[in-house]
Amino acid sequence: MELTIITGLSGAGKSGAMGAFEDADFFCIDNLPPQLLPSLVDLFGLEGSSVERAALVFDVRGGVWFDELARELDRIAQMPDINLSVLFLEASDDVLLARFRETRRRHPLAEGGEVLRGIEKERALLQDLRDRADVVIDTSAMNTWQLREAVAQEMQPADRPHMRVTFASFGFKHGVPREADLMFDVRFLRNPHYVPELTALTGEDAAVAGYVAEDPGYEGFMDRLVALLDYVLPLYAAEGKRHLVVAIGCTGGRHRSVTVAEALAARYAQSLDVTLAHRDSGRPAEVRSA
Repeated sequence: MELTIITGLSGAGKSGAMGAFEDADFFCIDNLPPQLLPSLVDLFGLEGSSVERAALVFDVRGGVWFDELARELDRIAQMPDINLSVLFLEASDDVLLARFRETRRRHPLAEGGEVLRGIEKERALLQDLRDRADVVIDTSAMNTWQLREAVAQEMQPADRPHMRVTFASFGFKHGVPREADLMFDVRFLRNPHYVPELTALTGEDAAVAGYVAEDPGYEGFMDRLVALLDYVLPLYAAEGKRHLVVAIGCTGGRHRSVTVAEALAARYAQSLDVTLAHRDSGRPAEVRSA
């Protein structure tokens, strides 16, 4: 199991870093008492557990319990089958001061409102953790999206896709999906709904998929759509997008849109983290009377 410990200075961006891990399907917990770490690892290892990657945030908000983090990390490092890594986030004093002023948050170690004094105490307290960290990221000049990109580049294996793409089919008659980033209308393709032996089937059935693919406009459309996606998907990934929804719509969301979504998912499954969502394919077919 991959286990990443996220720690560092207050205001340095630990929440943003955790968001990057959540986007990569890590199981994430914020501000856990370090003494619970071994039990949590044991829980993840139980038969039937689906947790293969976890990212846990520990910092001085844990109070007296936080002092035990180094000892617990030593214990975890001795456990078999645990790939442990520590990510430490920091920033300059001036930047941290500005962030606390902007958010009007209280520094956990500040006494009498002296934020700078709290930062200095925390920096000294965390020095040993910083020294043992596998990766140290200075977030002084980073915005949220730059931080997420830096975390993805530093902490995620190079062979893991950094952006998930969901190909979602839907029916316009049931409303457009609000979560769509890109939307394509395939109602120009011939409709299997009007073929009696295909009406009750969906685009997941070979007979429907074959019928739709035989439309004279299908191949040209798919070639152009794939060319567009080949161009824009890397741009979205470079911009920091972690989940892109490509919505394909037809009238009822049962036949043409499902066929196209299935074909696109098969096309990109080898190079991207792909999921499929057929919102309306399970709706009962409306059979028209003669």
